[in-house]
Amino acid sequence: MANPFEDKEQPYLALVNDEGQFSLWPGFAEVPAGWAVAHGPDGREACLAHVNQEWTDMRPKSLVAAMTAASVA
Repeated sequence: MANPFEDKEQPYLALVNDEGQFSLWPGFAEVPAGWAVAHGPDGREACLAHVNQEWTDMRPKSLVAAMTAASVA
């Protein structure tokens, strides 16, 4: 069985969670709880391009907020 995350012929989704983290997801699979569709369905490369454009800071939003609060204190 082929890996569904490497099949360039199927549609994909770019998902995002509340922490601002992204995931590439096969279009046929149910979106997991806690995740929302940020882009797609679209081709694998288009979804990866969206993730690369939008996810420029790998830190979770809660860490960014904590670091900001610590620097202000």
